[in-house]
Amino acid sequence: MKLIDTHAHLNLKSSYKKEEIPEVIARAREAGVEKIINVGIDIKTSIRALELAQEYEGLFATAGIHPHEVKKINDETYPILKSLLDNPKMVAVGEIGLDYAKEYSPRKLQQEHFLRQLALARELKLPVVIHSRAASPDITGLLVTELPEKFVFHCYAGDVAEARKILDLGGFISVTGIITFPKGENIREVVRFVPLDRLMAETDCPFLTPVPFRGKRNEPAFVRYVVEKIAEVKKVPFEKCAEATTKCAEEFFGI
Repeated sequence: MKLIDTHAHLNLKSSYKKEEIPEVIARAREAGVEKIINVGIDIKTSIRALELAQEYEGLFATAGIHPHEVKKINDETYPILKSLLDNPKMVAVGEIGLDYAKEYSPRKLQQEHFLRQLALARELKLPVVIHSRAASPDITGLLVTELPEKFVFHCYAGDVAEARKILDLGGFISVTGIITFPKGENIREVVRFVPLDRLMAETDCPFLTPVPFRGKRNEPAFVRYVVEKIAEVKKVPFEKCAEATTKCAEEFFGI
């Protein structure tokens, strides 16, 4: 059964040493994970994601500036970003968005660069991977202003009402190991609501390790537990859920 981890960070050198990567990928393959998308959060990690995609079959990359990192943008950032995104192994712009929960970068700066990167995605006809924390009204408002061809809210943590707005705009929802947590009922409620053909699975590794591996470093192999929980919540066979979420991801990212 083929699975896809639509959002991983094997490109974070602080979490995955170079010599560990082959073993991590091998474990993913054993778990049925055939494709992994490593997501950039700044120029450095976007470059690393592309390096991994070029080195390993079945790995793909995205490039973007995370809202925490937009305060570091300089005159060289966007030319480099556009150059990276021209590579065929780059499958999306992201992760980009707004994060008002921590505000490591000023809100107005986050909004400015979210819009600018949305415009870049439209120009390059690429999907967008969105990071949204405590910023729902502004995110949806800005999306309408610069609506990309395709977009997914990664690591979705909102409610059904917000999910409905995202779907109405043509967006997709991606869920993490939070769905397996005892306190993850809000995510399970959203998963019951979202159609399978608009739903994806991710690890967001090394973070948010699913049950039964809480406390350990997350990795792409564990996306299987996310898909299993989606299947349980939606009361469909695992095979059907795996097929649907994989098809959704392949069509969304063009992989």
